[in-house]
Amino acid sequence: MRSLMMRLLCVQTGALRSDPDRFKFHGDQHYLKTSAQMRTLFAAHPDSCDNTLAIAERADVNIEFGRMLLPHFDVPAPHADADAYLKHLALQGAKERWGQNLPASTAERIAYELRVISDMGFSSYFLITWDLIRHARESSIRVGPGRGSAAGCAVAYCLRITDLDPIHYGLLFERFLNPARISMPDIDIDFDDRYRDEMIHYAAQKYGTEHVAQIITFSTIKARAAVRDAARVLGKPYSLGDRISKAMPPLIMGRDTPLGACLERDEQHSDGYAAAAELRDMYALDDEVREVVDVARGLEGLIRQDSVHAAAVVISPDPLTDYLPIQRKPEAGTDPDDAPIVTQFDMGGVEDLGLLKMDFLGLRTLSIIDECVRLIERRTGSTVDIDTMPLDDPATFKLLCAGDTMGVFQLESGPVRSLLRSMQPNQFEDICALVALYRPGPMAADMHNSYAHRKNGRQSADPPHPDLAELLDETYGLMIYQESMMRVAQDIAGYSMAEADDLRKACGKKNRAQIAEHRAKFIAGTDAKGYGEALGEQLFAIIEPFADYAFNKSHAFAYGLIAYQTAYLKANYPTEFLAAVLTGSKRNIDKAGVYLTDCRQHGIEVRVPDINLSEMDFATDGNAIPFGLSAVRNVGEKVAEPILAERSANGPFADFNDFCERMPREVLNRRFVESLIRAGAFESCGHTRAGLLDVFDRIIEAALRRRTEAEAGLQSMFGGADAGNVEFDDRIDVPDITADERTTLVWEKELLGLYVSDHPLRGGEAQLRRATDCTASGIGDLPPNPDGGQQWVTIGGVVHNLQRRFTRSGEPMARFTLEDTEGSVEVTVFPKAMAEAGDGLAEDAVVLVRGRPDRRGEGETAFLANEIAPFDLRKGPAPLRLNVERVDMDENWLVSFEKMLASHPGDAPVHLRVGDRLVQLPESRWVDAGALAGPLREILGADAVRT
Repeated sequence: MRSLMMRLLCVQTGALRSDPDRFKFHGDQHYLKTSAQMRTLFAAHPDSCDNTLAIAERADVNIEFGRMLLPHFDVPAPHADADAYLKHLALQGAKERWGQNLPASTAERIAYELRVISDMGFSSYFLITWDLIRHARESSIRVGPGRGSAAGCAVAYCLRITDLDPIHYGLLFERFLNPARISMPDIDIDFDDRYRDEMIHYAAQKYGTEHVAQIITFSTIKARAAVRDAARVLGKPYSLGDRISKAMPPLIMGRDTPLGACLERDEQHSDGYAAAAELRDMYALDDEVREVVDVARGLEGLIRQDSVHAAAVVISPDPLTDYLPIQRKPEAGTDPDDAPIVTQFDMGGVEDLGLLKMDFLGLRTLSIIDECVRLIERRTGSTVDIDTMPLDDPATFKLLCAGDTMGVFQLESGPVRSLLRSMQPNQFEDICALVALYRPGPMAADMHNSYAHRKNGRQSADPPHPDLAELLDETYGLMIYQESMMRVAQDIAGYSMAEADDLRKACGKKNRAQIAEHRAKFIAGTDAKGYGEALGEQLFAIIEPFADYAFNKSHAFAYGLIAYQTAYLKANYPTEFLAAVLTGSKRNIDKAGVYLTDCRQHGIEVRVPDINLSEMDFATDGNAIPFGLSAVRNVGEKVAEPILAERSANGPFADFNDFCERMPREVLNRRFVESLIRAGAFESCGHTRAGLLDVFDRIIEAALRRRTEAEAGLQSMFGGADAGNVEFDDRIDVPDITADERTTLVWEKELLGLYVSDHPLRGGEAQLRRATDCTASGIGDLPPNPDGGQQWVTIGGVVHNLQRRFTRSGEPMARFTLEDTEGSVEVTVFPKAMAEAGDGLAEDAVVLVRGRPDRRGEGETAFLANEIAPFDLRKGPAPLRLNVERVDMDENWLVSFEKMLASHPGDAPVHLRVGDRLVQLPESRWVDAGALAGPLREILGADAVRT
């Protein structure tokens, strides 16, 4: 145990075990001693030991489990109690949702749910949740349409806790609240991420600051991380830890295989054991590998650190200290008194005590939707009510079928876009199915492709039995939702909904005893209903492994709705949508680069910051998006606020001198102003960046001097009252000096994090694409090889942040960021590849890199280089620019145009302007501009074609 503690200390402090000066506990007395040992140690102070015993005997703490400790909710008159008030609100909301004359089946469903909620004692829980969401909506804080199984509750829909009709979409209440099993409901709430703290503050105001806290979470050391940590602590080369971790099995159904299960067969991890044969051979034959793995097994599962849970909040009826310990959790450099209050028990402990645990999730997509709607209203003068948009918008489904979903919630990864093109969705249910299918389990069973094939007639869509046709019709005979399995158990085997939910949980937890009981019950029930035992066995064989890939339908439909809303906004308001997306990703440069590329592909110009046009964040100017001032490095919101306030009050700035005369002193800080200049913010005033950099210090100094003199009551020698009509301008002229393109792009990359006005790879994208296997941002989507190893691929781009280092043995190695037009990835270069690369590896060099993805867990993927070679990037021909009148574009014209493009393939991009909209055609439609320009001029006119 002492050895294990020493190793964990080395992990936490970043030290080597062999370092004599590392932090450690000296001696061998760090353990819990017996009373006799303590009395021996404190023989000179026997009263101390007596007093500790007296204190312990006085302690009387009884922790009760299994209770439900809901905070008190004040019920307004004339309602007698929480049950009555909840019923009143639910019936009032039902009429708003379904009309004054409720359908009988709907009224019956609501009455049933209210009865179950009341019998289980959860009316107060619903009122507490309703009140939080009411406050958010009244405060103009966007709330998600639902999350998890709560979307299946009609009462929640009546209370506007959720925004998806559970009856229309066949969502099950019992999946949310099982009347046969009393457990606290779990309604997770998505809020606009900008206002999550405000919602926690409201809860604290409502129920008392001593009653509300965020919940702690403990991150443990996973198997791969344990191997790398062990190798480092033991002083082994990085390559050894890397080699061992690469031999470990890939994630199975999204889950890690523990080291113990890699070495010794464990039925629960049988797939992982089968994939770990190489690791077992290394462990058996290599002493160093065995040493590292043995140490790693001791580290695996230990707590690495604690942090504040991203969502969980607890609300108690009495002060929290009556139930559990709490603490302040300050961030580095902040005042501890302002730090959030956090429990010292984790989420499981809080729930075991029966306290109300709620998830307040900050969802950035909601802030993107809100910002997009604001930008649309500012441009058009009308408000888009995204929550009432039709779910059959043709433009939206056209965008989805094309896979044009960068920035669209849940649908923007490369493989998902490919699946959309294969699926060709044409109804809302298809989007929801995709949300459920694009997960490790369904993909391992190839269900995502089966759905696409069945939907488009490429495979038969027959269900397991004709009587299941209606039930599984919306998923083309596939059982992809947990609710589908529950309905099959009800319709075919005679289960009640509560029993069907028990079956779902038994399969999900892989409880063998319960599964065996359900198998016998299911088969007998199928036989009793006249279907025969054979069908029961066939269906149960499908249901038992179902937990590996089945998804909660309520959650899929709720998140499918957000996906549809974002797709709708992109399809119908692309400029406003992409501006909002850029604002949402301004702290994530890699993602912002991807969206910048998407803007260019849609013919939307993203401009450098403009002191007279830019807003705090990304906004719109016609079909262009000026960079937000707050996104400029070294500037931020505190500098941008007074600039925007002055511009709003007194109009645009005439030039840099005018800017200096009108800005407060704190804004005229050299660092702030230089950053704005380098980023291009004053180009619209007629100043070049290089010219203004040459004189801006003197202009600021002169402006401040004039201001000081004016404040002191002094006047310029030539500016006083006696100057008569003599005109004299002592302002400093800005020289007309222009920086070269490379310098300008370096400034943009430094200050904006992106190449905005141009890109070093622009014009050579097709050449680079032909020389590589995938983009830098796409390596995380590459599937592993069948044996679990990583694919060898070639990527290419520009070298940034090159850091040359040395291994422990003194050999040179390096790390750098490789950036292409769609994103970037961190690349590690080991000595052999470093030596072969030579001078070809340099800052801003364009290179090809061959190697393998380095999956580091938590969704992070880097790249390990095996070969690096300079890439001679030859910029392609100028694009072929076409201006077309919309009235000319009938169906015959489009067919002829398509044939002309197809018959003249080449390397020239095609830019098609229709009215005020500019579109870049995909690479598959690039042409031989020289050969095609003439025929096109004959059709479109000489002025309509530019090369």
